[in-house]
Amino acid sequence: MTIILKNKVTLKFDDFSFKCCIGKNGLSKKKVEGDRKTPIGLFSLGKLYYRSDRNSKPLTKLKCVPIQKKMGWCDDKNNKKFYNKLININKNIKHEKLYRKDFKYDLMIPINYNTKKTKLGRGSAIFIHLTKNFNPTLGCIALEKKDFLILLKLINKNTKIKLS
Repeated sequence: MTIILKNKVTLKFDDFSFKCCIGKNGLSKKKVEGDRKTPIGLFSLGKLYYRSDRNSKPLTKLKCVPIQKKMGWCDDKNNKKFYNKLININKNIKHEKLYRKDFKYDLMIPINYNTKKTKLGRGSAIFIHLTKNFNPTLGCIALEKKDFLILLKLINKNTKIKLS
């Protein structure tokens, strides 16, 4: 089954509708790093990353990975080896911290955008993550925690997400 972005504020999966928010500058077929746009396309999903100090392991068929303090996601468009990949934080590599002071990545699923045959500068760190206020994201999809937990129970490793 496929999660569908119905419009800029609604995700649909099966009979469920979830309020969401997307990138501040809307959707794009030609995503570039830092444009604050959500990429258009059909994508598979990664593992669930979660803060085990703030949440118990959620009910889901996805593989679950507790977020550690040294985990980051490389968004360094000059780093061919690690761009758009999970890394151990290194001060020489530009990255997005996964272990954050705020709540946004307490539950987080990478969207497999620009992950196979990665193109430098075409966008990285596109996630489904949490929001409390539905403010626009930097290109991710964000849901309230209660809806994220429902979605986790419904999806599996074969679930895709369609953004259009």
